[in-house]
Amino acid sequence: VPVQRRSAEHWRPRNLSLHLDGRLFRRVIRARHSLVNALQALKDAAEPRPVVAIIGGAVAGSEAAAACAARGVIPVVFEQGERPFGKIEDGLPRWHEKLREKEYRKIGENLGQSEVIFVPKTEIGRDVSWSELRDHLGFSAIVLANGAWRDRPLPVEGADAFVSRGLVYQNEFVYWFNHYDDEGYDGPVYEIPDGTIVVGGGLASIDVVKIINLELYARALRERGLDVDIVEMEIKGIPKTLQKLGVSAEELGVHGCTLYYRRRKEDMPLASVDNPTAEQLAKLQAARVKIMDRVIRKYFVKFEELSKPVATITDGNRLTGIRFQRTEVVDGRVRGLEGTEFDVLAPMVISSIGSIPRPIEGVPTKGELYHYDSWDTGEVHGLDGVFGLGNVLTGKGNIKESRANAIEIIENVVAAYLGVGDEPEETPGNGSEEAEAMAERAAAATPMSVEAMRALARRIEQL
Repeated sequence: VPVQRRSAEHWRPRNLSLHLDGRLFRRVIRARHSLVNALQALKDAAEPRPVVAIIGGAVAGSEAAAACAARGVIPVVFEQGERPFGKIEDGLPRWHEKLREKEYRKIGENLGQSEVIFVPKTEIGRDVSWSELRDHLGFSAIVLANGAWRDRPLPVEGADAFVSRGLVYQNEFVYWFNHYDDEGYDGPVYEIPDGTIVVGGGLASIDVVKIINLELYARALRERGLDVDIVEMEIKGIPKTLQKLGVSAEELGVHGCTLYYRRRKEDMPLASVDNPTAEQLAKLQAARVKIMDRVIRKYFVKFEELSKPVATITDGNRLTGIRFQRTEVVDGRVRGLEGTEFDVLAPMVISSIGSIPRPIEGVPTKGELYHYDSWDTGEVHGLDGVFGLGNVLTGKGNIKESRANAIEIIENVVAAYLGVGDEPEETPGNGSEEAEAMAERAAAATPMSVEAMRALARRIEQL
């Protein structure tokens, strides 16, 4: 039964410490200390220069900052957290140590450049209004790189009334898992009950079901006096961990969690390319099945395909389960089958159907995302000089495959991410290309006046 010390409504990532070694921490400190010199450069400016506001300092934001600095554009990075690691720190489960350290290093190097002005603990819409940012501070351009932190609502009428009363959303659940051992932690707190179910189907939902089963089996082993490290168990897998300890799954009596997905296993968005040929699609589907089957075997995950949630099951003021309906996929579309409804009782339901950007008052939206005139350039509708970059543009997760990568490479990358494949060689993505293109547009934008640059420096000192 989940117990929350802070309501979900007020939850924000706090970027607490998480396996951050000294070298990486020093890079962040250097980025902060460079703020003084960069601000002085703003004050001492003798001629106008392009100055760009970048909202969010993680992967996309830091790449944009570095690309701008390389072109003589002054980047001002507004980061809502104390540290600039975003979902790399708070959205990736803690066993992704190599990936996390690699991204920390890139972010630290990008933001540690002397030209970058890094402004932490500053949320646009809270500490600086959108009106002030766009209409009064005089920026040459604004880049939205604030990620996708808001959970997509579970598509069942009335379900959100049961948040923290049987219903949990993915982002704060993973945040809890990453930080519950941190000193001074005061975020949401969960005691995972056996029999928890997950509604989802993408990479993030597989992270969630792994967390659940790893926690359940670790708890069952502790009750027998056997202490295990969850990160090590994620690497070895649950069957091998139990075998080494001389304990069978039957002895522990863990039921485990079940993942419910509205499409077929071969439709899961675990590996993808743009506009695949028929041959590529067949290979992708085979790769998805292979990856998911490995997850099922290695982490004892149960999987129910072709099942979509249609109603809540409640007891008083608590959610106690979900009514599902069987589906079929016709020409790529999901169609519910009337008369096939079935009830699943569960002590906890975790919704993991994707993340979307948090709304910013003044930024237009279209559906769940910001409203863009062009998905290629990220130009925001009706706001000249405002661009989206990274997950805030796509609303997708943390892994983005390069269009140039072969199906086999994509399969290896995703399998390694999910813990069911070997670590692949690093493959290029197109995130940097997007940042470079944005920086080219920023460099050509109207420079900020000397007077505005000095006023901006004074405003930043107030934050």
